[in-house]
Amino acid sequence: MSSAGFSLRGLVSAKSNPRRLKPALLAVFCLACAGFSARAAQAAPYYVTVAGLGGEPDYEQRFTALAKDLDKLFKAAASDVHVYTLAGSDATKARLTDTLGQIAREARPEDEFTLILIGHGSYDGEGYKFNLPGPDISGEDLAILCDRIPARRQLIVNTTSASGGSIGALQRAGRIVIAATKGGTEKNATVFARYWVDALRDGAADTDKNEAVSALEAFQFADRKTAAFYESQKRLATEHAVFEDTGKKEAVRAASTENGEGLLATNFILLRIGAAQRAANDPAKRALLDKKEELERKIDLLKYQKAAMAVDDYKRQLSDALLQLARVQEDLDK
Repeated sequence: MSSAGFSLRGLVSAKSNPRRLKPALLAVFCLACAGFSARAAQAAPYYVTVAGLGGEPDYEQRFTALAKDLDKLFKAAASDVHVYTLAGSDATKARLTDTLGQIAREARPEDEFTLILIGHGSYDGEGYKFNLPGPDISGEDLAILCDRIPARRQLIVNTTSASGGSIGALQRAGRIVIAATKGGTEKNATVFARYWVDALRDGAADTDKNEAVSALEAFQFADRKTAAFYESQKRLATEHAVFEDTGKKEAVRAASTENGEGLLATNFILLRIGAAQRAANDPAKRALLDKKEELERKIDLLKYQKAAMAVDDYKRQLSDALLQLARVQEDLDK
């Protein structure tokens, strides 16, 4: 269960009654169902990390080091991952366009796509640009390239300065957009990126202890660490991370059961860790891991739907799912 008070893992039970949920959430639940179908088909994850223009040696080294750390983490995640990392002179608009174009040709609808931007951004009051060697790339151009990728479930993490100014261009149904700043006017260099990387190598980010770090868990971890950094430095915070995952609302700082924000983010497994990562790389256990994650999603959704269900129906379905989960976990532990 996340600190937001819920942890949706994407499976709508056939015996539940989603029609009784608020209409604004129905589309989100449908996308969550699509996410489960993708997992059941053993979706292949695509990761693209771009370390943009540093402007000075210190930033250049910092951005490149973070990108390399992510490259190692993603490549170690599973045997079926596709990892692309652009840094230094390779991080140009042309190379990024070519890379995303290649993924658009190769990826399937059931696959998952993650794009992480590290560096500096700019905002002129109307539009956002990601600063790259040579021509910059606008939020609108990034959106066009990502929209061509057929993966139904996407995550874009923009850790740059002024990154909040990119959300309007990037948001769409089925896509989680995370930004290090709440708008385009927070233009100072950010520290969010370093803590985003830490979230993927620190087990403390896995708050529900299911050995998988979701996009929401990584966001919450990095946001807490960023706030703690400014407090420890006795400095006024110049960045306030936000996210949007409904495709049509304003970005928010925290998940909410009322407006649906956070449902897709908590359903998006960014990285497995520990025994779950080992099981993902073990053909003999991969099917069991998929079943375990299916049941975890079902249990989380049942808890979320509790208020809309008959008490006896809720208890029966929850007990049945918990019993199945215990059996699957026992098989995984053998």
